[in-house]
Amino acid sequence: KKITGQIRICVDFRDLNEACPKDDFPLPIIELMVDATTGHEALSFMDGSSGYNQIRMSPEDEELTAFRTPKGIYCYKVMPFGLKNAGATYQRAMQKIFGDMLHKNVECYVDDLVIKSKRREDHLKDLRTVFNRLRKYHLKMNPLKCAFGVTSGKFLGFIVKYRGIEVDQTKIKAIRDMPEPRNLRELKSLQGRLAFIRRFISNLAGRCQPFSRLMKKDVPFVWDEACHNAFESIKKYLSSSPLLGAPIPGKQLKLYIAAQERSIRALLVQENELHKEQALYYLSRTLTGPELNYTPIEKTCLALVFAIQKLRHY
Repeated sequence: KKITGQIRICVDFRDLNEACPKDDFPLPIIELMVDATTGHEALSFMDGSSGYNQIRMSPEDEELTAFRTPKGIYCYKVMPFGLKNAGATYQRAMQKIFGDMLHKNVECYVDDLVIKSKRREDHLKDLRTVFNRLRKYHLKMNPLKCAFGVTSGKFLGFIVKYRGIEVDQTKIKAIRDMPEPRNLRELKSLQGRLAFIRRFISNLAGRCQPFSRLMKKDVPFVWDEACHNAFESIKKYLSSSPLLGAPIPGKQLKLYIAAQERSIRALLVQENELHKEQALYYLSRTLTGPELNYTPIEKTCLALVFAIQKLRHY
């Protein structure tokens, strides 16, 4: 069931998905899309209305989506939710439709659409252009999930503003309200939530170091004082609601790296208009296996390679 109370039909397409070749059409890099949405005076957020269902199936493929109900056998005439290549197909369609607008005044990730204007007075013109394009291709948006002419909003799980990027407060609240993990499954749930916002957390790997022992095979799950202190430290860090900047094209980037006994970390920064360094991206990871025996200079070199590989799109 959707948040709105509507029912979302989902058919078990596992056999069909296994038989279908993978569509390798790439989805955009989320970090770059979120970065590109900052620094604009006016933003409008739109969401496709039953997005996948707005794309017609090829007539010869319709019967492949057949499913059984108490009232008979039915098949889809439009692309259903649950097909392996649905996301790639929708993204390809949106990039063809908005190809000349993308990365200028439009950002699009599957059925999430953002219209952005550097100057507020240009926003109505930009909206009119987008609406004309939507009308031309008979695409419908969900009015309950649209926001027009705002200065900030949620996009791909983050809050984008003129000044930078913040973590969605509902995600921070979910972590802060979590009780201490009682088993491995709950610990993995915590780490999954932290992984989504890792860009915002300085030295996340180092902060989570006490949890590493509990992740090892055949180790009894004992939540000790070190784990408790680490968990509380992360909660306290998130209470300050860190704000990250977005890279300004053409301006120099700086990369700081550090190596600790059991982890490595990096920070990407750039000077803002006040000539102060603004954090753009935090990176860290735990050292494993032979890496733990590296010399300090080798660990530092590893941190540099790790950062360059992870941040190559910058």
